[in-house]
Formats: sequence, C-alpha cells, structure tokens
Amino acid sequence: MRSRWCGLILVVSVFFLLSHPFTLGAAEKEVKIGVLYPLSGALATIGRDLQRAAEMTADLVNNKTPGVDMLMAQWGGIPGLGGAKIKLIFADHRGEPDRGADLAKRLIQDDKVVGLMGAYQSSVTKTVSAVAERYGIPMINDSSTSPDLTRRGFKWFWRCTPHDEYFNKDLFELLKGLTEGKVKGVNAVPKDQLKNLVYACENTEWGSSVAKNLEVFAKEYGFHIVKGILYDSKAPDLTSEAQALVAAKPDCMLFASYLADSILMIRTLKGMKASPRFFWGQDAGFEMADFPKTLGADTNGILTRTVFIAKLAKVKKIAGQVNELYKKKYGDDLTGATGRSVVGVQTWAYVLNRAKSTDPKAIQKACNEIDIPGYELVMPWDGVKFDTTGQNIKGRGLIGQYQLTKEGKIDLEIIYPFDLATANMIYPFPGWK
Repeated sequence: MRSRWCGLILVVSVFFLLSHPFTLGAAEKEVKIGVLYPLSGALATIGRDLQRAAEMTADLVNNKTPGVDMLMAQWGGIPGLGGAKIKLIFADHRGEPDRGADLAKRLIQDDKVVGLMGAYQSSVTKTVSAVAERYGIPMINDSSTSPDLTRRGFKWFWRCTPHDEYFNKDLFELLKGLTEGKVKGVNAVPKDQLKNLVYACENTEWGSSVAKNLEVFAKEYGFHIVKGILYDSKAPDLTSEAQALVAAKPDCMLFASYLADSILMIRTLKGMKASPRFFWGQDAGFEMADFPKTLGADTNGILTRTVFIAKLAKVKKIAGQVNELYKKKYGDDLTGATGRSVVGVQTWAYVLNRAKSTDPKAIQKACNEIDIPGYELVMPWDGVKFDTTGQNIKGRGLIGQYQLTKEGKIDLEIIYPFDLATANMIYPFPGWK
C-alpha cells in the first residue's frame, strides 16, 4: 500500500511539473534575455559601451555586491526564480532595422529567450518591438527616445527612458530660464538674443522625430526656427549643411546626431568660425565618452541633454557607487546611454522577481504593475512605473555642459534642472579659436 501511494505521488508530481513548464523555469539556473545593440558599423563604439553596462548590471544581479545600495546587489540571483542567474544573449543589429527584426526572431525561436532588450536606435527598436509584439514576448526598451514608439497600442513593449518630447521641453525650459535669470551664474538674457534657432538632425526615425518636435516647442515657447536640416549621419562630408546653418545667422544651434557625425559637424563648424550664443546636442553622440575624448577643449561650452552625469554622485550616493564600479572596470564614467542600459537590466531583474515565473503573461503582468522607487536607480528619476502605453512616467532629463577646467580637463557639469546645477553655466558659447 505504501509503495502504491509513493508511486501515485510520483506520477502526480511529474504530471504537475510537465503541465507547468514556466513554474519549472523558476528552478532553472539561467534566465535568457536577448539584447540587441549595434556592435559593429558606425555605432560600434556606443554598442560596446552599452554591452559593457548591461553585463556589469547582470553581474550585480547574479553576484552579491557589497557597497552598492541596490536591493538586487544583495540577491546573488533572482529570488523569485529560485536564485536563477540572468544570462544576456547579445545580437549585433549593425544599425539595420531589417536585420534587427531577423535577429529578434532568431533570439525568440532559436535561443528561447524570455524577453528582449534594446535596441538603442529608434528605427531598429521599431522593427524589433514589432516582432516581439507578434510573438507575444516582452520587450523592455532602455534607451530609444522616439515618442511614437509608445503610441502604437502595443501590449508587449515598455520603455524606461523618457522620450524626446520630455527632453525637448527641457531644452526650451532652459532657454526660458536664461531669459528669466534662473540659470546658475548667468544674469537674465534678453529673449531677442536667443530667439533665432537652427537645427540639424540625422534623418532616421529618431532625428526626424526630434526635428518635428523642435518645431512644435519653438512655436509654443515663442522662438523662431530660421533653418532646419535633416541629413545622413553616415555622410563623409557635412560642409553644405554647416554652411546653411551658419548662413542663417542663428542665436542657437541645435543638433540630433550620433558620434561620428557630431564630431564631423563640430569640426566643420569650427573651420567656418561659427559663433552662436548657445550650442546644444540631443544626447546620443554628444554625451558619449568618446565625444570629449576626441574633441577635447573644442567641447567647452557645448550643452547636451542626458539622463546621467557623473556629478550626480554629489547629490545621489547610489549614482556614485555604480559609476565607480563601471569606471574601475572600463576606465570611463557612465553616460546617459550606458546609465539607461543599467536601468534596463535592473528593470528586467525586478520584473522577473515580481513575476516569479518566465511565463510571458506573468512577465507582462509584472511589467504593468512594477513600481521601482527612485532611490534604487542611478538616474535622478522618481522611479520606473509604466503607464498603459508602456511609457515610464517617473523619468526626467538632465542638461549638462562640457566645461574646461583650469587643469585642462573637460568636465560635464549639470546645468538643468536648476535645482541640481553643479556649476555656473558658460554663456554665451565661447566658440572656437
């Protein structure tokens, strides 16, 4: 009788495990997440940095890390999945939307990932997320900022970063603040000294949406765009574009550029002795570590929007702790892009822990319910909480300015929000010698 009961229990146990494969997954040693970044081609440098930040964060989840005040740094694996480790499977989309879509299918079908992350460029994120939606696989986006990505009615896409409407509004709040005397170290500037704007934006999904949004906010805030240009970020020469910008005699120059084209544009404008009063870049190339490394003192006075600046360590301890880990490992400070990669993996970890399952529906529910407090993040955000469109409603942006120190070093200082400013703003833009 006893052996019969044992046999019955064994049969029932096996049946239960076989009929609950995703519960079984909680005991697995690894949880695979597919991460799509541009690891070769024109954006290989940023892709490499994003990969490094993601790997470092997965290591924080998988191994207990003293000295970091994040809950996940004490885990040693995901508690809700029986201590399972996160395994990131990287795929190189090379900046090509069609290739990104093909790789997403491969990660889902062949690698059996539980979800996706990426893909940096909005144009690639657009196609990758469409694949995730079709297959009913969760995708958490760390750093793509085209506003339209969360306006498609998708149920399997969540974005941690604020989008470009947030960031462009920050730009115009800074311009407005300059006219009102709110900027640290700068007396109120007459609006007619800032009124005429020009922009040059790369011509894919991201840059085009930035350009469209700049037009809207300029009108709303009472500024005048005298010239707007869309250009190919892979162009070997930007002379004609730079000439058109200079010829418009603007007060302010605004850009949405990746690394190579931002460097090329600045060198071209320097050769033309361009002299705007205000020079701003929409993140991307302007805030990468290789931007000041390559241009050196020529970045002095240039503003960039971002979501992370190393000087945040002055006001947020956890930002300094994680930045120090990254810098010790790779030699550079975190940037807005790499900081968002940290938050992307962190969000995946907290979502999986909440879901307590690798079932897509359980993960979907966890994404819709997650509310990560701001004190857990390296970012100066109030947290991560998604609205019904999948957009994080607790994010915020920063605007930093490259400033040349007396020692000849370039520092990125916080200029906006005004209450977080770490230095006086250099105004007007000093130009180039």
